Amino acid sequence: MTNFSKTLVALSLGLSVYVAPSLLATTDAAKILGGAAFAEQGDNAKQARKTNRVPAMRNRVYTHLSLAQKIGEEKGTEAGLAALDEIKQKIDQLNSYEQAMLWNFYGFMHYNAEDVPNALQAFEKVVAIDAIPNALRLSTLRSIAQLWMAQEDYNKALSYLDKWRELSTKDLSAQDHVLYAQNYYQTRRFAEAVESISAAIELTEAKNKLPKENWLILQRASYYEMKQPEKVTEVMEKLVRIFDKPEYWVQLSGMYGEIGEEKKQLATMEAAWQAGYITKGQDMVNLAQLYLYHNVPYKAAKVMEKAMNTSGFKVEEKHYQLVSQAYMMAKNDDLAIVPLQEAAQLAKHGNFDAQLAEIYVNTEQWTKALEAAANALAKGGLNNPGNVHMAVGMANYNLQRYEQSLYALAKAKEFNKTQNMASQWIAYVSKEQHVEAQRGVL
Repeated sequence: MTNFSKTLVALSLGLSVYVAPSLLATTDAAKILGGAAFAEQGDNAKQARKTNRVPAMRNRVYTHLSLAQKIGEEKGTEAGLAALDEIKQKIDQLNSYEQAMLWNFYGFMHYNAEDVPNALQAFEKVVAIDAIPNALRLSTLRSIAQLWMAQEDYNKALSYLDKWRELSTKDLSAQDHVLYAQNYYQTRRFAEAVESISAAIELTEAKNKLPKENWLILQRASYYEMKQPEKVTEVMEKLVRIFDKPEYWVQLSGMYGEIGEEKKQLATMEAAWQAGYITKGQDMVNLAQLYLYHNVPYKAAKVMEKAMNTSGFKVEEKHYQLVSQAYMMAKNDDLAIVPLQEAAQLAKHGNFDAQLAEIYVNTEQWTKALEAAANALAKGGLNNPGNVHMAVGMANYNLQRYEQSLYALAKAKEFNKTQNMASQWIAYVSKEQHVEAQRGVL
């Protein structure tokens, strides 16, 4: 039998949930209609609904069905269907059980050919017959539900699952709960999806077994849709603990951030980094930002540099800015210069040039400070233009160009943010200029 799968759930944290229709029945006619089937006919009558007695399968009908099945296997589906069509011409001579098995064979052949619509029609004719074994009705109802899932009609799938559940005398297994959960999720009945998938997980864990990975992913997705980040986090913790995949560590860190557990957010991300799980440039950027947030700037800069050297990572001015910011926070202005220069080359505004001017002042590179300040003023779009004029004033002062210094400081005084500092420097530079004049330097 051809085994094909249908994607049921697509999640935003990285991974999809898949479901494949279970093996609806064996293609071996002997197993379908053989001795076991005849041996169980006495039980079939007991299992059938009380108002209907299930008739027996006659040998000649069994022989014809078996032959049709064999033809289908040896000569292909078309030939097998033609053989079944010959039997169908005498359908009025078949009892209810035989008719059901005829439609059952039609269903299997269509399913083998991946003709799901015709398979559905055939299987629905099986359950439309009253006097059939309850076991056949149950297995067919469940198969129909799975086929409607493959057709992405999840409401119909649920309706057939409910019919199956109503007739079944057994408690739902873990896989039964999963089947319900998948359909509930697709019909946006998220609370019921959580209830069903949680029941599946609990049943499995009660047997000291681990739940399947896609069950936890479905549970996580359902909680996410219900806007319950704490529950999503709990599921992510379990995914990390059981499956230990890199993407789960990164996602768990993100969830800790969403619920306000910033320390756990950094600790989880750092553990993933040390384990070699963080290989994507953007994830490294996120870690660098976390380091900055937690005042660990030097590590932030180093991780950011690693990100920028990652294959396929598109480096933008904001990334150079982050590196330079981290180095400046780490009191390492010398290392901040190169990334600022790169950012300044990419940017249309002059803010990075302005920062360079300030760094050059701090590192006593007066001429470079003046060049960077000139570039900043020429580009414009400055967030704090007063700071640029202050840098020009301080650089000129240290070059003993007092007039140029005082002119720049006067410009800085025009801005509120630098008014007080500029006034103090004007007084200081004016005093120094006077002293130098007295000495006859000017």
